[in-house]
Amino acid sequence: MNQPPSEFSRISHEELHAFVSTAAQSVGLPKEKAELLASLLSGNDLRGVFSHGTRQIATYARLMREGTLNSNPKIEVVDSSHCSLLVDGDGGVGYFPAHEGTMRVIEKAKENGIAVMVTRNHGHFGAAGLYSRMTLEHDLLTFVTSGVQQKLKPGDSIFSAGGGSPMSFSAPAGEEDSLVLDFGAMHDLYGGDPHRDEIAKLAPGLVLRCIGMGEICQSWGGLLAGMSINPPAPWTFPGANQGSMVIAFRIDLFVEPAAFKREMDEYVRRVRELTPLPGFDRSFLAGGAEAAQERQYRHEGVPVGQEHRQVLEGLARDLGIEVPWQS
Repeated sequence: MNQPPSEFSRISHEELHAFVSTAAQSVGLPKEKAELLASLLSGNDLRGVFSHGTRQIATYARLMREGTLNSNPKIEVVDSSHCSLLVDGDGGVGYFPAHEGTMRVIEKAKENGIAVMVTRNHGHFGAAGLYSRMTLEHDLLTFVTSGVQQKLKPGDSIFSAGGGSPMSFSAPAGEEDSLVLDFGAMHDLYGGDPHRDEIAKLAPGLVLRCIGMGEICQSWGGLLAGMSINPPAPWTFPGANQGSMVIAFRIDLFVEPAAFKREMDEYVRRVRELTPLPGFDRSFLAGGAEAAQERQYRHEGVPVGQEHRQVLEGLARDLGIEVPWQS
């Protein structure tokens, strides 16, 4: 789980945005794409999703500079129907085909009721919630996932079947914060977690459900996107090891959207009145805590922890660029 750092410096999201855009352009990413990437990463910081925020530019910039990922990808729709499309990312980071594809999914779903998009041939696409939130203002319900090139070997732990396992679901509310469930199904079950075996012994059913959700991510977001179970990935750029999927459908296929959103508003209010989990001081519907943080951080600045700041400032030295918050 993403938690605000205990010690931090406040940095405005505008400065974080400017830094990411400058860093991305310095390694060859065109300005328009650099600005989009900066908006998405700084937006995650605003919501407190620091694991998938601006610190990620340190990895992306170096991968693009090294040629592991394409720094000037040409996004292409290689196949489409009235309710589907397949988008090729040309070996770049996955944000660009996923963002472009989601915009097209929105239009297809509004016209035809439901639409699905798969992307292929790209690197990391970020937090799945970036794309499920895009559909909220269009009265759509949405599912997003992504798969990664696996390297399964005989004797590996069953935990490895789940891969990276990102997924997100969204449902719009009216006056209250919309539901946005954005998580990694295997997040607490990676090999480095010291409590993994204990969790498996205490709740094997829970663990198997997490692995099963990860397997859905791998099959729907990976295999369907051409990520063969036998590596390496069949693309030119070695960092192009992921795919993704977005499915969206109209609320009005089943109920009047305004009535649905009124019910969602009441749902949000009822959940706020529930007793929170131990260690938490409030109860939220999924996405509510991030929405509250966004309002706070937009006004006060993003709380950037020491390690996060060191990662960005180290990248600045590496690329020979300025850091806005030091000027």
